[in-house]
Amino acid sequence: MFANESQQQISALVMSTLAFVGCFAVWTLFSVIGIEIKSELNLSETEFGILVATPILTGALARLPMGVLVERVGGRRLMVLLMLLVSLPLYGLSIAQTYQQYLLVGLGLGLSGSSFIIGTHYVSAWSSSENQGLNMGIFGSGNLGASLTNLVAPLIILAYGWRQAPVVYAFVLVLLALMFWMMTSDDPNHEKPEQRSSYKLSEQLSVLWDLRVWRFGLYYFFVFGGYVALTLWLPDYYVTHYGLDLTTASFLTLLFTLPGALTRIFGGWCADRLGARHVNWTVFWVCLVCLFFLSYPPTTMTIHGIERDVTINVEMPVWLFTVLVMIVGIAMGFGKASVYRIIYDYYPERIGVVGGMVGALGAIGGFALPVMFGLVADVLGVRSSCFMLLYGLLAVCMMVMFYGVQFEERRRRLRDAIQNNFLKESTDFRDV
Repeated sequence: MFANESQQQISALVMSTLAFVGCFAVWTLFSVIGIEIKSELNLSETEFGILVATPILTGALARLPMGVLVERVGGRRLMVLLMLLVSLPLYGLSIAQTYQQYLLVGLGLGLSGSSFIIGTHYVSAWSSSENQGLNMGIFGSGNLGASLTNLVAPLIILAYGWRQAPVVYAFVLVLLALMFWMMTSDDPNHEKPEQRSSYKLSEQLSVLWDLRVWRFGLYYFFVFGGYVALTLWLPDYYVTHYGLDLTTASFLTLLFTLPGALTRIFGGWCADRLGARHVNWTVFWVCLVCLFFLSYPPTTMTIHGIERDVTINVEMPVWLFTVLVMIVGIAMGFGKASVYRIIYDYYPERIGVVGGMVGALGAIGGFALPVMFGLVADVLGVRSSCFMLLYGLLAVCMMVMFYGVQFEERRRRLRDAIQNNFLKESTDFRDV
């Protein structure tokens, strides 16, 4: 335990980020070893989508309960317990054999996804109001755990086979749990029993009736759910669409996941300085342009000329595809940070519950989108249909944001007008 508050704050931020890196690496482990399982069991695109999305489902469903629980017991104990608990299904993954067993183990691995809301509450408790966005961005950069999986898991598979990868991950997670316990302190809100949350469950959940929470959840459904979904989907996309080997596909996916994690830090800083809403809107426009081009499938056009037919092949080369996907990842990194900054702006005392609900909706996106990617690919037979789906989702997000902001502005002006009239009438009354 550290001697002063400044050291405790630094330790809380550093260790929470490292823990989130480890948990996020576990959460997205199926993005790499799932390809091996797909080949081993000869899975369809839909079955593969369900497989890689199964851990995301548990992480999504666990986020709200964890948000309620962390407000009551604190982040330190809960984070350590979670990492120790997840190490058990990790070992189980190394000995599973059937598709049903992989799905069951995946549900257990998904608990690692709830580490985000635990760490968010813990880091927020140690952060000043001026640096909330930056510190949340630094912690949220733990998303680079997905990049770590893209980088490390293929090397483990090449050296020892894919079944050794979850064993290594389990060992690292237990080690992180021990380090977290030894190097952190209870947060200020839970250090003493009399300071712990005394809210009733109904009071904690009452804030979820606010439609604004669900609007923020929709934004996060795209920026985080889309990020997780593409993290899981891109390795297989590179292998099946461009014919690359697993190692190369994982490395190119790294160019999406790594910038998307690291730019979350700068996104938090921008949200502190420029405003979270402005950052969100810019992110949506950048993604809209990129997804438009990514959605266009390989096309062959035949032009019937005067003397001969002219055939034109339109297909995006792998380098351009990778650049556009990387830009989308960078934009999503900004978006993930700005959404949680705006949550703090509106609900500074309810980060656990509101953040848990918004995080749950985002993680549900990470579960639902890969399944939908597989379904539309099987139905349409067009592999770029996954980007068409994201394009449509983004259009909905932008319309909801535009009209939601308009509604809030009208309501604010009406409230100000009523207050001004009340003050004027009170002044007139006193004059009389």
